Amino acid sequence: MSTNNTPSLIILLGATAVGKTSTSIALAQWLDTEIVSTDSRQFYQEMTIGTAKPTHEEQAGVPHHLVDFLSVRDNYDVKQFERDALQAIAHIFEKKPYAIATGGSGLYVKTLCEGIDEMPDTPEHIRQELQQKLEQEGLVSLAEELKMVDPHYYQEADLQNPRRVIRALEVYYTTKKPYSSFINQSEVKEKRPFNIIKIGLAREREELYARINLRVDQMVKEGLFDEAKALQAYENHNALQTVGYQEIFPYLRGEYDKDEAIRLIKRNTRRFAKRQLTWFRRDHDVEWFDLSKNEKQSLKSIKQYLKARLEIRA
Repeated sequence: MSTNNTPSLIILLGATAVGKTSTSIALAQWLDTEIVSTDSRQFYQEMTIGTAKPTHEEQAGVPHHLVDFLSVRDNYDVKQFERDALQAIAHIFEKKPYAIATGGSGLYVKTLCEGIDEMPDTPEHIRQELQQKLEQEGLVSLAEELKMVDPHYYQEADLQNPRRVIRALEVYYTTKKPYSSFINQSEVKEKRPFNIIKIGLAREREELYARINLRVDQMVKEGLFDEAKALQAYENHNALQTVGYQEIFPYLRGEYDKDEAIRLIKRNTRRFAKRQLTWFRRDHDVEWFDLSKNEKQSLKSIKQYLKARLEIRA
């Protein structure tokens, strides 16, 4: 057991397809604890194949929180996530000295650790103007606009997600301050009543990209296109403004063939992974472990690191 009475939250982060799910489950079993998801796409019940959720068997073996608790029809933001995640963690700490949080959504991880500044309300005319621009000029034009007014967030944002791009522009045109200034404060905004230990998982780039391509192929075999087709009526909802679905909807409209849709999913997922790493690498509190060479040895090294940090004697 630990000699420290303050509970500890272990945050496991990294790019998509790096191995967060299997590693988090192994650590949760080792520590006899539960997992809170910080993956903003795994919240939604209808999005299963395209979000690589933990399987039913994995969730049965280790309790998971904030997975499958929303519908794509629901409006949900990062402030609501902060409330729900802190409640879930407090519930775990009533029974356990440790909890694990894992996922690849950098803003959600940051908010869980530090809180987030209150975002300003956007005047309706600004929102309408940006929506009109999206419809007339396309997402690429808005992304270029974001690059000019907030190059810092441009390097980190999911540029395939129009809602994220538009929200950043809304904040800028409402406040004349870049969106990144609201989410990248250097000081901690909220002192959490628990210790935070951040562990980053990495792989060599070629291996990570190969895993991404393989995962997409597996998703297609499992029925990703059918899942997207069932959600086509909701394609403009915020939950579905994400890689893996946005490339399929144009295919369903006949704009290109299936092979092109798969190629775009792979390409955009690789680009998304690169942006995730850009975000996470800026955090100097993260201890990184490379899973490329020997996953078993890497897991052993992570456990040794946690034993020291958590002061586990056994």
